Amino acid sequence: MKYLIRTLLIFFLVAVAAGPLQAQKKKNRKKAKTQRTVSQKKKKLRGKTASVRPAAQKTAKTTAARSQAQETVSDKGNVLQGLGDTASPKMVTITSAFKPYLKNAAKVNFTAATPVIDSSRMAVSYTIPSQNLFFSYQPVPIKPLALAVDSGYLWENNQYIKVGAGNFSSYLAEAALSFGDGKTNITTIKGNFLTSTGHLFAQQTAKWGLDLVSILNTRTDHEWTTHAYYQSSTQYQYGYEPASLNFNKEDLLERYSAIGIDLGMQSKKANAFGITYHPQLKVYRFFDNREAHENSVWLQLPVNKTFGKNLAFDLGVTADMSTARFPLIPTERVLKNNLYYVSPSVQFHSGSVKINAGVQPSWDNKAFSLLPNLTAQTRLADLNLVLEAGWVGYYQKNTFRSLAGFNPWIGPLLSLANTRITEQYAGIRGASGDHFTYQVKASLLKLKNQALFLNNTTDGKTFDVVYEPEMNAVRLHGEVGYTVQENVSFSAGASFTEYSNLSVNSKAWGLLPLEANGSVKWKLLKDLQVKADVYLWDGSQYRDKSMQAKKGAAVADLNLGAEFAVMPRLNLWLQMNNLLNTRYQRWNQYSVLGFTVLGGVVYSFR
Repeated sequence: MKYLIRTLLIFFLVAVAAGPLQAQKKKNRKKAKTQRTVSQKKKKLRGKTASVRPAAQKTAKTTAARSQAQETVSDKGNVLQGLGDTASPKMVTITSAFKPYLKNAAKVNFTAATPVIDSSRMAVSYTIPSQNLFFSYQPVPIKPLALAVDSGYLWENNQYIKVGAGNFSSYLAEAALSFGDGKTNITTIKGNFLTSTGHLFAQQTAKWGLDLVSILNTRTDHEWTTHAYYQSSTQYQYGYEPASLNFNKEDLLERYSAIGIDLGMQSKKANAFGITYHPQLKVYRFFDNREAHENSVWLQLPVNKTFGKNLAFDLGVTADMSTARFPLIPTERVLKNNLYYVSPSVQFHSGSVKINAGVQPSWDNKAFSLLPNLTAQTRLADLNLVLEAGWVGYYQKNTFRSLAGFNPWIGPLLSLANTRITEQYAGIRGASGDHFTYQVKASLLKLKNQALFLNNTTDGKTFDVVYEPEMNAVRLHGEVGYTVQENVSFSAGASFTEYSNLSVNSKAWGLLPLEANGSVKWKLLKDLQVKADVYLWDGSQYRDKSMQAKKGAAVADLNLGAEFAVMPRLNLWLQMNNLLNTRYQRWNQYSVLGFTVLGGVVYSFR
């Protein structure tokens, strides 16, 4: 029993001694846990310091103070819990000095720098229309054209006189005057004279004329054009055979004269309704030394109306009236030749395509005909090429003046008939590079009442005009041109025509099957310019006295000229024609002069 009481007393004392120790260990574990929590919160606050605004700094300080107060309260609580322990209590105070702050922002500095130089070159292409002309041997009427006034060009009124002389008793004189300011009015007056005498009897020619052209621009955007002229040509019918025939020179004289005036008015721009117009009036009198004469009046009223940018409508009304009179015994022969036609058409233009569709009702001396007027063309920009095709019909009016201009050796006319032509064609034209231009065209023609020329059966010195009722023709035409500024200029053209299916005449009398010409201008020096011309053609069909058909020989006519400036206003000029000295015949029995040379001076008044 004694031992049992002693054992219980020992266990009681041990339990009393172990209670404070267990409480101290529990306090130490709770304090360590609190320190770990505070350390983790400090790390989180340090990670957010860079993005905290000044307003957040106050919140951070308040949070830290609260944390410190909680830790202090917690420690005080632990102290109160441990009062029952005989050991002295301990207090731990944790103070946080965390201050969030913002990093200094990097400042962007702007540095001035020069721009990068662009060394690339922009390619610019220019399309220059061809300025080459092909002159055929058939006479064409003189058409006054308005001079395009360039605001950057200063107009100067120039006058000049050109005189010269040469072999075959050749004499030349030419003069021109100009007036006006170049903007509102322009007037030019030109006169010319040329004469020569060959070795054959009555082989003498003389030509002279006077032209006056005046252009007036009004404030209402209209342009008025006036062209008055007088032309005279004198020749003798020296082509008679046999040469042993005796004629008085005055009996062989053939003098043609023409006097007339052309008037025109053109609207320079479309009015408020998109309409432009260009009425023209031409009046002339043509006569010879045998009292034969012809009076003619030509009137045209073309009107154009545009609808937007791609569509336009053309309407033209033309009246061509002429009356020729030939004195015969016992009565005078009167030949009237009147032609009227209307030309309505619609024009469509879209990009590189142009189409013209229309018809031409015509009244040729009261005989009605409906002619086509269909054309189309398209441009191939990549190849700088234009394709064109068409089916057109038109009239070639044959008058006393036009026939005498084509063949000056015609006799008295028995009748007058106009040539009606229907043409179907296709061709190309374009440019290669900056200097070369070209054009090729193929045509199928149907001609009605084509004028032909046959030598008179008596002595052959005059030609009778006969008409072929209907014939066909195939024509090939080509042109080329090469120009280098004002230093070198070259142009050439050729036409080949094959006539077939003649119903009355066996041959196309007097018409050339092949024609070609070319011209070169070369500025060798600043004051020296050289010009060369060539004319080639194959001989035409003609009928001799035995009524046999024959063909003329081929012809080559070469010409060379030069002009040299010796003074600021004085130039010397030289012209040589027919360098091969061939006495060829354009018309049967009429041979031309051989090699001719003329020279003289040109004086300019400025």
